[in-house]
Order: sequence, then C-alpha cells, then structure tokens
Amino acid sequence: MATSKKINIVKRILFSFCAIVLGIILLIALLFGFLTLREFRPDSVERILVQKNSSSVSEAAELFCEKSFTVVSWNTGYGALGDNADFFMDGGKHVMTADKARVQENLKSISQNTKAFSPDIVFFQEVDQKATRSHKINQLKYYSDFFTDFQFAYARNFLVDFIPYPIPPIGKVDAGIVTLSQYALSDCERIQLPCPFSWPLRIGNLKRCLLVSRVPVAETQKELVLVNLHLEAYDSGEGKIAQTAMLKNFLEAEYQKGNYVIAAGDFNQTFSTVDKSAFPVHSGMWLPGEISAEDFPVDWKLLMDSRTASCRSLDRPFNGENPSEFQFYIIDGFIVSPNVQVLDFSTRQLNFAASDHNPVLLTAQLKK
Repeated sequence: MATSKKINIVKRILFSFCAIVLGIILLIALLFGFLTLREFRPDSVERILVQKNSSSVSEAAELFCEKSFTVVSWNTGYGALGDNADFFMDGGKHVMTADKARVQENLKSISQNTKAFSPDIVFFQEVDQKATRSHKINQLKYYSDFFTDFQFAYARNFLVDFIPYPIPPIGKVDAGIVTLSQYALSDCERIQLPCPFSWPLRIGNLKRCLLVSRVPVAETQKELVLVNLHLEAYDSGEGKIAQTAMLKNFLEAEYQKGNYVIAAGDFNQTFSTVDKSAFPVHSGMWLPGEISAEDFPVDWKLLMDSRTASCRSLDRPFNGENPSEFQFYIIDGFIVSPNVQVLDFSTRQLNFAASDHNPVLLTAQLKK
C-alpha cells in the first residue's frame, strides 16, 4: 500500500511538471505567434510627412548655391547610452542602461551641444518614441520642441511590441531616425533596406531604412538630396554589404539626375580611406565592416575623421580610457557627391558623455 502511494505521488509530480512545461511552451508559442502577427512590415517605399513645431514663427530658409551650410550627424544612443552605460550586446552587463533622470539629462546635453554647432541640417539616429529602454520618453517630441525653427521628418526602423530577451527583457521598442532642417523639406521618403535576418530573429530586429529628404535649391531646378541612415550592426556581414550596395546605387542615380547628394549617419562600417592605426580592434571585440572607396566613382568623397573616434564599445562604462586598453571605432561619417564642395569636416570629441557616439560635422556648399 505504501508503495502504491509513493507511485501515485511520483505520477502527480511528473504530471504537474509536464503540465508546467507544456504551459510554458504554449505561452512561448502564443507570444511568438502574437509577435509574428504584429511584426513591423514596412513597404519598400513610404511617403514621410514633413512636420514643423507648432510654436515656430520663422519661415524656412532658402538654400542657394555657393553659400555654406553645416550638417551635424549623431547617433544619440536613444538617450540611454551615456558614459555611465554598459550594454549586454557589447559584452556588458545591463539591458536598462540609464534611469529616467539620466535619459532626460542625456537628451538635454545632446540638444544643447547640437545647437551650439549652429547647424542648418541635423541627422539623428536611434531616436525613441516610446520604448522601455528609455522609459517611454518621446524623444522625437523632445527634439522637435527644442529645435523649434526646424522642419523635421521621421522614419521608423525599429518597432516591436515586446522583445522577451534577455532577462530582464528589452521590452517594447518604437524607434527611428530623424532629419531636422532649417531649409524647407519636400518629398520625404522612407526606403526599406534589405534585412539579413530570417524568422524568428527578424521579428525582434531593426528594419533598417534610408530616410530621404529633398531640399529645393533656389534659382535652379535641382535638389539637395539628404540621406539619413543607420546600417546593420550585428549581422554576419551580408546585411551590411547588401545595404551599402543599395545605398550606393541610390546616391549615384540621384547624382545622375543632376542633384546634389549628402548621405550621413552611423554606417557601422569604416571607410577604406580611414587610417585606423590609432584605434585598433582588440581581440574578441566587435569588428566593423569596411566600405571601399574604390566601389564609388573617383570624384565622390567618403569622409570619416581618422583623428577622433566616433564610437566607443559598451562592454563597460567609459572613464576616459586609453585606446590601447579600451575599444574605439570610426564608423560615423558622410558620403558626398562631386558637385558638393567640402569646406570642413570633423568628429567632435565630447567624450561620450551623453551617447556612445560622438557627433560628426560637415560644412559645405553647392557648386554651380
């Protein structure tokens, strides 16, 4: 009789264990089914609404040939990747890398530093609208409220209801890239780039894109075509190659139409023209791809500043480390068509206080 009771107890334990396992499997299946149904599937080309701060009273400036203008490009690290941050995808420990007060502090610093550069055009990458990782602060509204005299266009490249990885999970992400301009923007488009991931990784990954904005050039029939971008980071290489090829073809086609072209952002690759000796890639660290200048016509300009790192690793917090002991990268820059004259270009050293990237600046003018 005692033996029978023991057998029944074992059966109940096994039954309960199997029920729990099956319940967990069912919940996971339901979650992935829900996320698959809700997957962000943008069209290959989408029209983007040009917006303007309602409190702005100034009219958009006109863009003339042979008049200089300044462009700032900055990966803002969604306001949560300041010098205090380390991130699990880079070998760090944390998923949530900043509290709400620190995110607000970073956004303020990014905005004030950008404004101090007196830009005419701004490209921001990694701008959250409503994401767990940045405490659901609407950063697009923050920037539009700060840069009151700028028109702006925004394109999503990351929209997931819930990313269940790791522990604690990333959660909800709603993010994208934004172009701000003191010149009038017209005919803005979101152009989908190739996605290298298959299901189920595709569900929780970025759907990277080009944000294309056009500025009419006064007294001509031409346009300045602005291309804001954030290319693939964590693929095995094929994504970067395909996205770069699509970018190159688009830029050359616009130039052949007679337009002026400036593309800028976080390429997650280094141009072959860059001297990388000051910032070697250490063993075991993420290795960026390379964009060969030889793939572009000889008179195109691929600009990255060899003197100053534009990005740092997030394997640990930053405290002014030496390049011989800490990982830095040069992956942010500009691609400029031959009919744009470059007057100055540099990466500005802000010591990664508010973002894991430094801003890059271009001063240029359009040739007649």
